[in-house]
Amino acid sequence: MPELTLETLAARLASLEQKVAALSGVIPPTRDWKSVVGISVETDFSRQMQAEMESIREAERKAAREGTGE
Repeated sequence: MPELTLETLAARLASLEQKVAALSGVIPPTRDWKSVVGISVETDFSRQMQAEMESIREAERKAAREGTGE
């Protein structure tokens, strides 16, 4: 990372301002992300995915207990 000077900070700020200006077509979120984390509709696919992830975690736990994991 370059040395932090007023000039480098000004250049970084200018770059960020250009990137934000390019987002003019983006609709800002109406709710804070923390208020919606974990909210989802349960479907057959999501239940199957959760079951597969749990079986993978359990296999990793078993391997760790037995000392056969990486």
